[in-house]
Amino acid sequence: MPTSGSSPSAGTPTPDPADAAPAQASARRESRSVGKAPSINPDLQARPRPATWSVDRYVEGIRAGDRVALSRAITLVESTQQRHRERAQAVIEACLPYAGDSERIAITGVPGVGKSTFLEALGTTLAENGRKIAVLTVDPSSERSKGSILGDKTRMGALARHPNAYIRPSPTSGSLGGVARKTRETIVLCEAAGFRTLFVETVGVGQSEITVHSMVDVFVLLALAGAGDELQGIKRGIMEMADLIAITKADGGNTRAAEQAGQAYQRALRLFPPTDSGWEPRVLTCSATTGEGINTVWDTIQAYLAHIKSNNHFATQRRAQARYWMHQRIEQRLTQDFFEHPAVRTHLGDIEQQVLDGSLTSFVAAERLLQLYLDDE
Repeated sequence: MPTSGSSPSAGTPTPDPADAAPAQASARRESRSVGKAPSINPDLQARPRPATWSVDRYVEGIRAGDRVALSRAITLVESTQQRHRERAQAVIEACLPYAGDSERIAITGVPGVGKSTFLEALGTTLAENGRKIAVLTVDPSSERSKGSILGDKTRMGALARHPNAYIRPSPTSGSLGGVARKTRETIVLCEAAGFRTLFVETVGVGQSEITVHSMVDVFVLLALAGAGDELQGIKRGIMEMADLIAITKADGGNTRAAEQAGQAYQRALRLFPPTDSGWEPRVLTCSATTGEGINTVWDTIQAYLAHIKSNNHFATQRRAQARYWMHQRIEQRLTQDFFEHPAVRTHLGDIEQQVLDGSLTSFVAAERLLQLYLDDE
């Protein structure tokens, strides 16, 4: 066995530096001749880094319809860093005078019902007719990695490329009902950017869909036919919130089943008490593949909006939503302040361990932590 200073064993060729030098020189010449690859978007290089942007710079960009400024502002809103939260709040407050003049429409339904396909069909039609629309989609976050795929721009490729449309996917980040915690603030920014028709697509149906209902004007529930009992798995509370139910994929051999499902839903809706808006929820069928019924769904949405504006329910609902979000903001800030409190942070781990060990009940543990927080106030 050769030592560290011995020569390589026979049969193993030793590279000659003299042979390698010409090849290296040739590679350098080829690299210089190729040059630097052109940028996909040269305009981005001329923009100042968003971290250096002032609040006025964000607001001016948003008001001018700058998609980069809008996207950066939404990212700022979604950030959990304190310095970002403070700047995001200032941007939102500056945009508020330019917000509010829009139609906010929720699109929800069980996974696989075709929400993205439906939105692309409807959204493309609206964009082609000159409407500026924004689609705020919410992707589920992994409970393990906390990551999201955020693939809605891929599922709505044609709509994402339209100049009158803006699609923004956001992670749920643990929010109830599949609604991102900052979606409400994102709506304000999109309205300030000039988008007058806003769609909020949720992950699926659950008891916490009240969250999305509290930020929109119209609640559209998409449903499937031919999956057994059409009403099974649909919570009564979700149906009570629906202003319109659309049975999707009503094409080909599924047309008859969709019609039957629509009749079943319509009968079920008659059992519910009258709505606060005075509107009788309607059930329609449609196909995003053929386009059949898509315009009828939109016309019904417009009819509902005209109805609630004429009887002042639109304004009443917007005021109630503003109050709800004020309370939500208070709860969020108090929770954040509680867990960042020095005394709570010091004792939280020990008290949690006692709960895990069974030596302390959850209720007593909570009271002790609350007392630590309150004693220092």
